[in-house]
Amino acid sequence: MHAHGHDHSRVHDRRLLRIALVLILALMAGEIVAGLLAGSLALLADAGHMLTDAAALGGALVAARLATRPARGPWTFGLGRAEILAAQANGLTLLLVGIWIVYGAAWRLADPPNVRGGVVLTVALVGVAVNLVATGVLARGDRESLNMRGAFLHVATDLAAFAGTAVAGALILATGWDRFDAIAGLLVAALMFRSSWSLLRDSGRIFLEASPAGIDPAAVARAIADDGDVVGVHDLHVWTVTSGFPALAAHVLVSPDADCHSARRRLQHLLEERFRLHHVTLQVDHVARREQPVELHRG
Repeated sequence: MHAHGHDHSRVHDRRLLRIALVLILALMAGEIVAGLLAGSLALLADAGHMLTDAAALGGALVAARLATRPARGPWTFGLGRAEILAAQANGLTLLLVGIWIVYGAAWRLADPPNVRGGVVLTVALVGVAVNLVATGVLARGDRESLNMRGAFLHVATDLAAFAGTAVAGALILATGWDRFDAIAGLLVAALMFRSSWSLLRDSGRIFLEASPAGIDPAAVARAIADDGDVVGVHDLHVWTVTSGFPALAAHVLVSPDADCHSARRRLQHLLEERFRLHHVTLQVDHVARREQPVELHRG
């Protein structure tokens, strides 16, 4: 039931990603046309930035598609971690684009070019409208999916970028001070760095198979050991296969007179109810002596 619900969520997410991708591609095409008609290198450069966003959304869409493929052959967990790869790629892209913006902003602060505030303001307002719709679309996706979060943060930072650009364009029109454009770029870069760190940190934890956020392996071990039939807990591992898919494996020793099958079912129910661990593998064995002390060990 849990896996079926997760697959349904991924199908829904793919539909949302397709809608957002179409919106971003339409905005990019509009910027190219406007840049060519106005002879604006700035608009054409921003269209190139939008191309990276479209690639990020396309990568997220492909990853979401791969994640729905059933496990087969050597891929015993399926291709769910393709979504984590896409999230990490989105984090790296945000980092690189942020560095590029800081570099460009530094040059513009030192030697500000003549910025056409009216054109900047108009295009930025259109960008705000399109990205606001795209952000609203992606906000309806699976909140547990790191892939969807990466796509959402990409579009959300674009929304912030266009909003900052609109404010900068208005201030340039009002004051004639061209450095507002570079200052807005630096603020947007700061948001990009924050989003990038969040994605790289969380995807890195999954690739390094750290325990899921909110699940303390020591607390899990204690909960298992508190069962009246349990004598020992060994080789306890808690990790995340992909977003929304935590897993646990452990070796549990029970007293000689205990029903090991009943104990396993009871412990699985405990882990599902208390820790939301639905993919659980427990090796349950009897021990020779009941007086053997409880041992909590995390491998």
